[in-house]
Amino acid sequence: MKRSVLWAAIFAFGCAAPSSVVPQAAHSQPSNADGDRGAPLTPVRDASEAQAPSLAASATPQRVVVLVAGGDVTLGYHFEEYFDEQVSKGQSREAMFGYGFQGVQPAVKGTDLFVVNLECPFTRRGDKIPKNFNFRARPELVSALLAGGVGAVSLANNHLMDYGPLGLLDTLETLEQAHLPHFGAGRNLAEARQPAIIERNGLRLAFLGYFFLGDNNIEPAEVVATNAKPGVAGHHSDAGLIEVMVREDVASAKAHADLVIPFFHWGREGSHFPEPYQIRLARAAIDSGAAAVLGSHPHVLQGMELYRGAPIVYSLGNFVFGGNWDPKNKEGALFKARFSPAGYLDSEVIPLRIDRYPQFPMQPVLVDGEPAAAVLNHLAEYSRGFAQPLPQLIGQRP
Repeated sequence: MKRSVLWAAIFAFGCAAPSSVVPQAAHSQPSNADGDRGAPLTPVRDASEAQAPSLAASATPQRVVVLVAGGDVTLGYHFEEYFDEQVSKGQSREAMFGYGFQGVQPAVKGTDLFVVNLECPFTRRGDKIPKNFNFRARPELVSALLAGGVGAVSLANNHLMDYGPLGLLDTLETLEQAHLPHFGAGRNLAEARQPAIIERNGLRLAFLGYFFLGDNNIEPAEVVATNAKPGVAGHHSDAGLIEVMVREDVASAKAHADLVIPFFHWGREGSHFPEPYQIRLARAAIDSGAAAVLGSHPHVLQGMELYRGAPIVYSLGNFVFGGNWDPKNKEGALFKARFSPAGYLDSEVIPLRIDRYPQFPMQPVLVDGEPAAAVLNHLAEYSRGFAQPLPQLIGQRP
């Protein structure tokens, strides 16, 4: 485990200049975006002098954060298998740490924060819990996140508990030693509901994570944290309880951050359209003060909308996903958005091909031309039922 601190120093690069992760207990109030309004004004002597304060004020840069979000990341299973195979053939471990996220670096570099859903525990311990698929990755593979420029991870998903409480505890230790902020899981439900508060460019961003699959949940109940047991934030079956949780947590985080962004793991696998409860929970989060809502789990893209001026990205699909060697649906996307202290400004959907099996499995790449147009056209189709799809998708609508 101690080696992960060294991995962080050697392999981390990426999104932005170093910034701070604010301890959750700090709870200091956000700074005043308008500055000190109580300072006396300099007397104006003529018209040219009268214009000077206005010009100076307009030249003051607005505090803006550029966020990039990706979907489901599984660094165990086939990814770990491919990693070991390539190392045995002479590739360096350092090169393979950089492999998974290499193809998206042009979209990530120069931004302020890159967040993904981490869908596997970092552990060699624990016992499989009873379910269809169990994923885990060696703790050293946290270096793939660091090499990829990932700045925060959601842990609220159906695979984080695949190797029980020991797997979760090892994951928390690995991420903390690597200085990689995380949210959505904890040693009990209260800890799992705590936000990760990250400061960039003078803005404090609070991230929350939730797992909920509604009536389609086949996962063991032990995946979800309780007051006394570790697990992920969420609930096994009650949408009403989840909504109360989301409203409380967003309002609480908003009191200590400029921007609150929940990341949900939800929806029906293989479906391009959100379930009614997804829409209900996303809009409840925004009604409670969230600046945006992110989502994943269905393994495919889902529609994207604006609600009360805030974006809802229902599913970003698979990303660096070691759960499948050769997925049939290879379309993916990154969501890149700008935020100010007042909230959402604008965004861009960046089309991806998530896999180029067998030459480059489990390595998403940026696409342009016809492949990019196809991704955007499909997203426009998936968003057709929304009153206000993202503006970029309206132009692509068939």
